[in-house]
Amino acid sequence: MKQIYLFSSALAFLTSAVLVQAAQQGATCNSTNLCSSQYPCCSEYGFCGDGYYCLGGCNPLASNTLNSCNPSPICENANYTLSDTSRILSNYTYFNGNASEYDWVVEQGSIINTTSNGEAAIAVLLTETGGGTLLSSTRYVHYGQITARLQTGRWAGVVTAFITMSNIKDEIDWEFPGNQTTTGQTNYFWQGVIPTQTAGVTETGLTDTYSNWHDFTIDWQPDSLTFLVDGNVTRIITAVEATNNATGLVQFPTTPSRIQLSIWPAGISTEPQGTVQWAGGMINWNDPDYVAAGHFYALFQSVSVQCNDPTTPSASDTSYMYGANSSLDTPSIAFSNASTMINGAPALIGMSTGAMSMWLSVSVALALGGLVL
Repeated sequence: MKQIYLFSSALAFLTSAVLVQAAQQGATCNSTNLCSSQYPCCSEYGFCGDGYYCLGGCNPLASNTLNSCNPSPICENANYTLSDTSRILSNYTYFNGNASEYDWVVEQGSIINTTSNGEAAIAVLLTETGGGTLLSSTRYVHYGQITARLQTGRWAGVVTAFITMSNIKDEIDWEFPGNQTTTGQTNYFWQGVIPTQTAGVTETGLTDTYSNWHDFTIDWQPDSLTFLVDGNVTRIITAVEATNNATGLVQFPTTPSRIQLSIWPAGISTEPQGTVQWAGGMINWNDPDYVAAGHFYALFQSVSVQCNDPTTPSASDTSYMYGANSSLDTPSIAFSNASTMINGAPALIGMSTGAMSMWLSVSVALALGGLVL
């Protein structure tokens, strides 16, 4: 089973130039080192700023105040056909928070249109020089059923992933490591806490996930979490089972989350040895498939979302907002009609084009290389 690491190995990617730019934006941030009022928003990669930093993935627990981050676009029932790339923004720095304009943003890497077994899809690409690809939904889900139709990679060290991730690092995973094309792995996390004993489970008996389409489902409800393959239940976790016996805390995902689809390089020298082993070893950049195509890939055909918010939003509600909650270890979540948009994009304020490109490559490398995906 995979040994979990948050950011540790990927921090080696940081250069002095990036650190200088981060300092200009308000430096790094975490739950004990909040952002300043000048650059109030802590981005999903742990840097303070404004503008785009305040959108998807902005962490309210590390920002200047709980409401420094922009409100998050509310869940909507939908069936997304990913081969229609008109609803996918290929450069996420130009996203202004308008989820009615785009359904998905490419945070890192590249996608291309393709067809497999007669079904139109997108391929998310991984290259030796460019790293992996991360696609994030613009809308959030606060409980509900999410299904992704996909075909995985088949190469040692290359991981395909379909997950949900909240702004405070609640996470639910379907992952497919390396060349293990007859298994998948399910996992979940609460506020980024890495448990002493992993909650990950290997799901067996799948037919070749590289050659065949499968529907993988995360059925996330307030009191339970169910994983399914092609409509068949493979695992059920109850919220009660997620109780930490030492603290009494129920460490179960509870906060609005984005859907993320990715391919990422686990089998590289900068990753911890445990991660490399979990993914099947080092990536072979001389693999005939890679040499012929110039990339490794995973395919995603569609994503469906059925929302199940704990309470029904009103017709005027457009967003989720975090608020204080003195009796729990998780901030409260409320509906709002506040705008989810920022004024103007791109919003990597104060960076030159070259520095912005470097920051994006490095910071997303943290997600694709060091975070649990």
